[in-house]
Amino acid sequence: MKMRRQLIALLAGLALALTAVADDFPSRPLTMLIGFNPGGSTDIQGIVLAEVLSEELGQPVEVLHYPGRGGGVAAAMLASSLEGGYVFQFGLSNPFVFTPLTTNTSYDAQSFRYVAGVTLDQPAIVTGPDTPFSTWEGMLEYGRERGELIYATQNPHDQYVMETLMAREGIDLRILPTTGGAGMAPLIINGEADVAFSGGTHSAYTDDGLMRLLASPTRERLMAYPDTPTLLELGYDLEMHAYRVLAVPRDTPDSHVDRLREALRVAAADSRFVDVTESKIRMPTTFVTEDKLSTLFQNQIDEFHALTEQ
Repeated sequence: MKMRRQLIALLAGLALALTAVADDFPSRPLTMLIGFNPGGSTDIQGIVLAEVLSEELGQPVEVLHYPGRGGGVAAAMLASSLEGGYVFQFGLSNPFVFTPLTTNTSYDAQSFRYVAGVTLDQPAIVTGPDTPFSTWEGMLEYGRERGELIYATQNPHDQYVMETLMAREGIDLRILPTTGGAGMAPLIINGEADVAFSGGTHSAYTDDGLMRLLASPTRERLMAYPDTPTLLELGYDLEMHAYRVLAVPRDTPDSHVDRLREALRVAAADSRFVDVTESKIRMPTTFVTEDKLSTLFQNQIDEFHALTEQ
């Protein structure tokens, strides 16, 4: 009987110790993956977010850049991580949701948990300062006259959307791959590309006239560019509705996800994050929970399958 009581006490102590370890998260530095090169809108926003999260979590948050496939390279690394929430990715939801639908990947949308969404993305189709068109219709006329348009893409999803649109218009696309907004900007400004996808980098160039917006693939008009028409308004049944999210591997413990979520909730309301988001990259801040994001992403996957089967 005495031995049994000792065993029970030992097991109880072990359980308390394990609980304490779990509650200590994070007990060491964390890593934020960004799937684009430094200098783009995700990087500009992510650096500020990492700083605020570090203060809230009480541990350093190191930012590492792994550009490629519109965030897909970083997403593949995250999916295989065994760090239990110590490594997470910040950026567009597209590489998690759409990239697996259009390219071969080692992961799918179910490989991750989406801690929360903190920004409604504001992408646009842009052109440079010297192209002989400044509207979507002008771009189409120019493309028909030349027989092609040179298009700078950032991810498989935007390339798929643009190729679908131009196939409908009878215009060929010559693709110039980039690894993010920092790589796209000089191609557009210097005239090496006629048009490009911009996830938000355009906000740094429009005031000086170095980039001009032709259309937005969002459901509603852009917050900072209300005169720019949406693709839906231009007669296309296509859109790119994306959030900037913080994602972790699927098997991350609930307690770690909860801790990250509460820190992210505080960070998303911090004046530094709000300022860089709404004033610098000109996107609306928000806070969307994991359940709502999961439902939204599954609906987007279903809509994509329905579109490709038409």
